[in-house]
Amino acid sequence: MIRKISITLAAGCLGLSVAAQQSVGWDEAYRQADARIAGLTLDEKIHFMRGYSSFFFYGVPEKGIPYLYLSDATQGVHLRNNLPDTTMVRQLARSTAFPSPVMLASTFDPDLAFRYAEAVGEECRAGGIEVLLGPGVNIARNTQCGRNFEYLGEDPCLASALTAAYVRGMQSTGTAACLKHFIGNETEFYRRRSNSLIDERALHEIYMPAFRAGIEAGAAYVMTSYNQLNGEWTGQDAYVIGNLLRGELGFRGCVMSDWRSVYDTEKIVKCGQNVEMPGRHEFFDEVRALLRDGRITEADIDRMIRPNIATAIAFGLYDREKYQPALLERFPEHARLAGEVAAKGAVLLRNNGILPLDPGRRILLTGRFLDQVPRTGGCSSASAEVLGYDNITLAEAMRAEFGSNVQVVAHPSREQLAEADVVVLSVGTIDVESFERPFALPREEEAFIRMAVAANPNTVILVNTGSGIRMTGWNDRAAAVLCGWYPGQNGMTALVQILSGKINPSGKLPVTIEREFADSPAAGTMPAGAEFYHKAPRAYNEALIGVYDVDYAESVLVGYRWYETKGIRPLYPFGFGLSYTSFALSKPHAAKLFPEKDALKVRITVTNTGKRAGAEVVQLYVSQRNPSVLRPVKELKDFRRVELDAGESREVVFDLDREALAFWDDVKHGWRVDSGEYILSLGTSSADIDFELPVRVK
Repeated sequence: MIRKISITLAAGCLGLSVAAQQSVGWDEAYRQADARIAGLTLDEKIHFMRGYSSFFFYGVPEKGIPYLYLSDATQGVHLRNNLPDTTMVRQLARSTAFPSPVMLASTFDPDLAFRYAEAVGEECRAGGIEVLLGPGVNIARNTQCGRNFEYLGEDPCLASALTAAYVRGMQSTGTAACLKHFIGNETEFYRRRSNSLIDERALHEIYMPAFRAGIEAGAAYVMTSYNQLNGEWTGQDAYVIGNLLRGELGFRGCVMSDWRSVYDTEKIVKCGQNVEMPGRHEFFDEVRALLRDGRITEADIDRMIRPNIATAIAFGLYDREKYQPALLERFPEHARLAGEVAAKGAVLLRNNGILPLDPGRRILLTGRFLDQVPRTGGCSSASAEVLGYDNITLAEAMRAEFGSNVQVVAHPSREQLAEADVVVLSVGTIDVESFERPFALPREEEAFIRMAVAANPNTVILVNTGSGIRMTGWNDRAAAVLCGWYPGQNGMTALVQILSGKINPSGKLPVTIEREFADSPAAGTMPAGAEFYHKAPRAYNEALIGVYDVDYAESVLVGYRWYETKGIRPLYPFGFGLSYTSFALSKPHAAKLFPEKDALKVRITVTNTGKRAGAEVVQLYVSQRNPSVLRPVKELKDFRRVELDAGESREVVFDLDREALAFWDDVKHGWRVDSGEYILSLGTSSADIDFELPVRVK
């Protein structure tokens, strides 16, 4: 029997939703905020203009406004032990280290994103944390960006669907979500000196949709970014905050700056920014000087702090019990969920038939991360660092699964490699905010991988990283390649059980992996002659470099859009991932004429034609024949992850709205749908298209 799944574009890609856990309407929240502001002294108002004690919003408890605690990150709760005023927050003794958001994106599963965020939100509530500084929703434009692991891939449709689900999941617990970093923060190389040059179309078609989805899902907070956008720092730019964020996206919550990212106090007060975080030492004196000189007024200060207080009222952050220690009992379920994300997010890129590994084979385990759980963040100052608990290393997971058949050798000889039945070689990177990292692995690691695949044709490569890496020199000689991203505290167990066959891999790439970084549209991101740096003091010494331009000259051709439109063949395409079973798609059906008002229904059946249960992701792309402006060869507009037993079939019904056909008209400054013929492409990756359907639009 064929079962049916129906999904809509609005839910799948634009993330439209009712507001999550907002207890007071915006108009009423602002009315109440005005009443509370009227009871504050001028000095108290000035304190509300900036952060307090590094990770708090200011409060006046005796006037019914408690301090609010903000915590990093997206993939769990970053436990900080260096807060100056620890009496204000009961630190969690531990927090669950979930797989990185890029691994979550690889699941193509909004429901899982909801549950992931819900679990993180529960840990925030247990520890008295009102605001979680996530999700990070910048686009993975640049493979070398050290923060791609925090984001949800290169495609705005995928990122939008997962962002909306994440916000709903987080805020269902009463923890407020903060979308970051608005906008154009796709490089970490001296990020406080980068000027992102982005045209109007790219802003609207690529970089703003995930923020729009999060706002429409009810996100309480938005954080501006470190970079300039077209010549002005985003955190003090009235166009970015007033026109784009509040005007076009309709955001009514609180805007905060990223930490130490704004410089001009008068602009900060007048641009629509609500809180300078964590606040410069000279801030108070500068505000008072501006007041004295008549360049700002107390009314300007009231307008600045008003959304901060109104947002806390709207989401009930001032009037609730701070701690919910009973939620600590949910930790075992959170750990199980972390393992589920790793199991569904690992991407099998290559397999010559060696996987699953046959029982009894002698395995030599070598490479990086044998006795270390590869963590994103990399240092305590990085916002995304989540230490986790009961961490399981690769060596421990391999011994638990394969027993005495595993021999761990950190630095094997060529002869030892050749003698093993199977070599499992762990490689990868540690990616950190504030740093770019080379696309290519270090020379010594690259040489060792090449030696291993030459010495033993049964070499399985396990890759742990936060973005794509250069695999061109050894990919074709490896027996299998499994991308395990940063899998969290217990994710190594899931990765090893994929090797053994207990788990059927089902992850799909949320990014394109190019053959060479020179193929990427971001190849010129770092200034000519610039060198990678590896130490934090260098990263924060911006005096070493002036403001430099990052030219997004590719415009809307980001990720697979670039490679397909330019005819550049990547190593692995967006949306790609192998399974231990097989799937077939039936011929799809849709009307030949796009409805004028209603959604177009596109029907397709997916069948598991193999001998074991598994999951496939059906992907729907749209393209326009003979467009009036440059458009990508195709663009993802919806997707569905389908889990099927062996031999099972299921019908998927996509409801495609006309806005899926739209592009941003930078002359009329609005969305536009041209008449003519469009092509609907259905398949299992951007490069694996099974069927094309023409549809006409009047």
